[in-house]
Amino acid sequence: MMRTLFAVRGQCQQLLRRSFTPHHSGQRPQQILPCRIRMKSTDSPGEAARKLRSKSTLYYITAGGVLIVGLSYAAVPLYSIFCQAYSYGGTTSQGHDAEKVEHMVKVDDRVLKIRFNADIGSSMRWNFKPQQYEIKVAPGETALAFYTAKNPTEKAVIGISTYNVIPFEAGAYFNKIQCFCFEEQQLNPHEEVDMPVFFYIDPEITQDPALEHCDTITLSYTFFEAKEGLKLNFPNYAKPHASTA
Repeated sequence: MMRTLFAVRGQCQQLLRRSFTPHHSGQRPQQILPCRIRMKSTDSPGEAARKLRSKSTLYYITAGGVLIVGLSYAAVPLYSIFCQAYSYGGTTSQGHDAEKVEHMVKVDDRVLKIRFNADIGSSMRWNFKPQQYEIKVAPGETALAFYTAKNPTEKAVIGISTYNVIPFEAGAYFNKIQCFCFEEQQLNPHEEVDMPVFFYIDPEITQDPALEHCDTITLSYTFFEAKEGLKLNFPNYAKPHASTA
């Protein structure tokens, strides 16, 4: 590029020198042509098409980011509705049948071990654990368990929990009458609280051939710090509730 500019400048200088050279009589002065330097575009057609595709991709990524942020605000209530509709992880269906609880028959010859697990998210600063690690419950029998949460920090922290039941097939029969999931819980500095879980195992579990040899069910809670944009993952397994709502 620089060599081209120097060459053009040299041609212009030669023309200027000729214009000031004396002419012999009878000779017409040579007409001076203007020097124009044309700058060609460095972008080839392929380069321009690539830039256009890059801009389009950027627009799609921006739109996708806006959509993800919008969905993150609705993640917790949508997750709760989904679990209540399909009883994933033992979520009690809306319109819980209190009459069924009152009249259900206990199955004495099928005792299940219910184990309790507690986890926290990576940014959660609470201490969270079950007060009992295992109890024995018969299908058709109500039971009460407790978890303990403590905020050891110097400022208030708001938490929200999700849970699941293992094996997943047992989630359709694990019914919670009262629990603390999907609701924000605020603990002040150094505050400690007991969180109850009141539940029962539907007697219909004894009629499910897939759970014929199941004698242990694990209830696991995970607490997250409730922050703006928190997104809880949807389950990849769902099974409709077997009991009436």
